[in-house]
Amino acid sequence: MDQYIIFLYSYLIGSIPFGLIIARVFAGKDIRKEGSGNIGTTNVLRTVGKKSALLTLLLDGIKGVIAILITQILFKYHPYDVYLSGFAAIIGHMFPIWLKFKGGKGVATSAFVLLYINPILGLTTIGTWIIVFYLSRISSLSAIVAAALSPVYAITMFTSEDLPIFCFVISSLVLVKHASNFKRIIRGEEKPFK
Repeated sequence: MDQYIIFLYSYLIGSIPFGLIIARVFAGKDIRKEGSGNIGTTNVLRTVGKKSALLTLLLDGIKGVIAILITQILFKYHPYDVYLSGFAAIIGHMFPIWLKFKGGKGVATSAFVLLYINPILGLTTIGTWIIVFYLSRISSLSAIVAAALSPVYAITMFTSEDLPIFCFVISSLVLVKHASNFKRIIRGEEKPFK
């Protein structure tokens, strides 16, 4: 029964659409009708600005950590419950009930969840995103490469056997959400930041 409760509140926390809220509060815009239509950091950056994008990034990331912290505080949790809580928050961000299950791509939330669960793995994954972005200036490519490599990092770092599985699951979700971006990258149509 506890696992159902953990999943529910973690999902609801994850489903808070901070990008949508911030764009409306600071720019009076419906981010779903601007740019790519995505509610995540990259679209907020393109259509609203750097400060709003940074706030979106932090809040979308922190909500995953908050969900896990609540689990750790309220329950005599099994380590699997931490994974469940993080996973549910990421699912909530990607498929929020408030927005007819049309949410973000889960990059910030996934990164912060990994950073909290295993700081070295999280920093390595985030570092990969930064390096690829520095070289390509393409946010989606950075996310795709970082997500694809995170399970590899988890295996090579000799973490617990469960963490690579968790990384594989969430990275698969991130990659699926980036399918259209990947197609545009292949066609050379994905716009880099200047």
